[in-house]
Amino acid sequence: MKQTPANKARLSLVVAMLIFGTIGIFRNLIPMPSSVIALIRGAGGTLFLVVFCILSRKKLSGSAIRSNLFLLVVSGAFIGFNWILLFEAYRYTSVPTATLCYYLAPVIVIVVSPILFKEPLPARKIICVIVALVGMVFVTGVADGFLPGAGETVPQVVAPGKDDLKGILFGLGAAVLYASVVLMNKKLSGVQAFERTVMQLGSAAVALVPYVLITGELRGLDWNGTSIALLFTVAIVHTGIAYALYFGAIKDLPAQTSALLSYIDPVSAILFSAALVKFLENEKPLTPTGIVGAVLVLGSTLISELSFSGKKE
Repeated sequence: MKQTPANKARLSLVVAMLIFGTIGIFRNLIPMPSSVIALIRGAGGTLFLVVFCILSRKKLSGSAIRSNLFLLVVSGAFIGFNWILLFEAYRYTSVPTATLCYYLAPVIVIVVSPILFKEPLPARKIICVIVALVGMVFVTGVADGFLPGAGETVPQVVAPGKDDLKGILFGLGAAVLYASVVLMNKKLSGVQAFERTVMQLGSAAVALVPYVLITGELRGLDWNGTSIALLFTVAIVHTGIAYALYFGAIKDLPAQTSALLSYIDPVSAILFSAALVKFLENEKPLTPTGIVGAVLVLGSTLISELSFSGKKE
């Protein structure tokens, strides 16, 4: 296949999504509080992107950043605490369940946007919202007790020390925070995507410093070689490199192509978890009803993002 800019961009976006899809697995391998992981992720990712800017001679617009500074700082803080909730969701429930709860963020944006921005809410999006919510009922396992034979094919085993309801609530909380970031980003003007990311990651790290110090979660940590290597991977690979690939790709791709390829993230997270379920402590696969729910959630949110009018976005 000819290596055109568009093909290179597609490959970069696919790699970025596959990297994002493994972060839940890496989080569960790090025996540290979620706030510490989130802090190191924000600081390491920011440092990597700043160095990347210097080496690639990419200039950040100081005037655009200053004019949007308040929203950038607040949304960055939201990202930091969004990571904490998402990492806690990975701790308390399975990676697929946490990921699917998190992917309700687009649904929240769809519901809130008409109120905040007076955007139209077509019937197709209303149907997608309803389907996504039905899908979450399947994902959370609530439907298992009401469907004939549901849950019998795959035993409903609750892993020791896990609290699925708590994990689901953390995942939904993370979705609310991420949806808030998306809504705040709609209010930004004149800020390029890369500039926005650098500022928001830096703000996330700064906001998490006092939280980590106040909670005392830095005390008594085991800074062994494995933990440091995993933290380094999450900060540099899952944040710095993945975001650099992502924003380097989307500028050369149509909006619908980016939307389609972005769903490699949750799908790969589910597949990686299923493949490694025997090797990961406290991890378990989706039940048959959970798989149905996953299709409903991801399918409805994807359809809600795509345009069928025939006009190029």
